[in-house]
Amino acid sequence: MTIEYKNVFIKAASTIAGPYEQAGPLNKYFDMTTDDLYNEEKTWEQAEIKFFNDSIEILLNKIKKDKQEIELFIAGDLLNQITSSSRVAFDLGAPFLGVYSACASNIEGIIIGANMVEATQINNFICGTSSHNLAAEKQFRYPTEYGAPKPKTANFTATGGASIFVTNEKDQIRIESATIGKVVDLKQTDAYDLGAAMAPAAADTIYRHLKDTKRDPSYYDLILTGDLGLYGKQILIDYMEQRYNLNLNQNYNDCGIMLYDLKTQKQVNAGGSGPVCNALVTYGFVLDKMKNKEFKKVLLVATGALFSPTSLYQKSTIQAIAHAISLEVVE
Repeated sequence: MTIEYKNVFIKAASTIAGPYEQAGPLNKYFDMTTDDLYNEEKTWEQAEIKFFNDSIEILLNKIKKDKQEIELFIAGDLLNQITSSSRVAFDLGAPFLGVYSACASNIEGIIIGANMVEATQINNFICGTSSHNLAAEKQFRYPTEYGAPKPKTANFTATGGASIFVTNEKDQIRIESATIGKVVDLKQTDAYDLGAAMAPAAADTIYRHLKDTKRDPSYYDLILTGDLGLYGKQILIDYMEQRYNLNLNQNYNDCGIMLYDLKTQKQVNAGGSGPVCNALVTYGFVLDKMKNKEFKKVLLVATGALFSPTSLYQKSTIQAIAHAISLEVVE
């Protein structure tokens, strides 16, 4: 399902990143970074909430608006019952919609809000997300204190917060269309190889987006997946070529690979993951390049692994989803 928009624009975005992201190649594109994983708080979960809250404050300063002027807040994160998002929603005080598509949550939120703006139900909204490496590891795998070794296929949950302001007021970057993903299950069971689980979902969404819009991959200056990582990226390239006869080699990359220097930051294994991974790369690097017209058309395909600790312990397969938005520079 692909939806076209005429009057949905990105006015500004904000990013705040943790120490591993600070040490990566995109450091200069973040609004703020810190070398403190606790972010001056007592717990990792509280640190994540502060990252998210700080990104909202940065964004409000950029757009020169008070909290009362925000018509809707849409957010999601990885913590149980999207705790970070609801805490931040309370502090913001705007009407709130909590969403969950794992690491694709922020793009799901943008799609929901964009539909409401296009339908003239609201004039603006903020969409945001957060994640924290240590909080996510504790919840979904093993606390890092255990020192459990990880295979090279494992991704590394990014730490930070990111927010975006979307409005019906014309601006330089437009959300041109969106493709809502389907849940895909290719019977993967390894929580340390989520790139393999999510790649088929990304392929399905990319294929349907191109089919619905009657476009070729070359239409875009950049096709960007959310967090497939080093091995998931290659699986997607092979899958698209073998199943759909589509070549992504010329203009495709993955946020999880771009966020870190995989040669020197060995602790990140196959690359970044987490809902803030694609947000940090997109709201920082990609939007900067689009404002400078180095990219004019970008397809962002956020990927999410839809599993929980309970489903994993019960040996259930890992289902996945991918949502896509098409961004274009307004000429």
